[in-house]
Amino acid sequence: MRSRRARWAQRLALVPACLLALASAPLQAAVSVTDDAGNRVTLAQPARRVISMSPHVTELLFAAGGGARVVGVMNYSDYPEAAKRLTQVGSNASLDMERLVALKPDLLVVWQSGNTARQLEQLRQLGIPMFYSEPQQMEQIATSVERLGRLLGTDAVAAQAAGAFRARMQSLGARYGKRAPVRMFYQIWDKPLYTLNGQQIVSDAIRLCGGVNVFASLPVKAPEVTVEAVIGADPEAIFGGERAEQEEGGLNLWKPYKSMLAVRRGNLFSLSGGLLARAGPRMVDGAAELCEKLELARQRRP
Repeated sequence: MRSRRARWAQRLALVPACLLALASAPLQAAVSVTDDAGNRVTLAQPARRVISMSPHVTELLFAAGGGARVVGVMNYSDYPEAAKRLTQVGSNASLDMERLVALKPDLLVVWQSGNTARQLEQLRQLGIPMFYSEPQQMEQIATSVERLGRLLGTDAVAAQAAGAFRARMQSLGARYGKRAPVRMFYQIWDKPLYTLNGQQIVSDAIRLCGGVNVFASLPVKAPEVTVEAVIGADPEAIFGGERAEQEEGGLNLWKPYKSMLAVRRGNLFSLSGGLLARAGPRMVDGAAELCEKLELARQRRP
């Protein structure tokens, strides 16, 4: 009898210690954010195995502190360097669904307008939580980093990265945003000739620098335009994208049109590294280069 009472006394003595241990143990609480499509994305606990469905998403995830949790990416995910070593699950042309499923993701971050409707439907059928990414203003890059950090449980790192991005963006706006406007044409491809409208995020960078997109009012985000339309708009500066410096085409397309203001003043500018092409943290670097070259166009005014 005494032995039984002694055992119960020992067990009761352990109860406060057990309760203290439970109270101090970290709890994996549910996390929830709203994505760029307006959907509420809720995870029972922070994501541990994430697949990025776009190069700009890859950069957002790494900036948010989640690089170690990214297990798969789409092609062209080449920044940061560590992204090049990750398993590729496909391209905008096709997905390797078997490989994707084998990676056992607990979160998919998709590009709302970059992944095809067929791909998005394939992914929806998997029943894996999906975050739709589609930043349309530079501020949304910062909020994207914060929201992804929330889903990853890396809030502190994400907040720091978002803060640094905002600080640089605000500095550029303060320096260039109220300068004399420069009407410009942004060329993303030459054959056929494509540009961007005012709703696309590059136009937000243009506005930040005091530029004016001459085709901002077109209804399509990436409209095809004619050479004649560009000549008629007569921009003060022309900027080229990824093919700007090729020997044939690119910005050289405009050199024969010597009556154009941009050609007369030598304002045919290429932008390095495709930094404005991705809605990720490095876009502020591309915006800084854009601002500097728009300022050069101002300095060339008579």
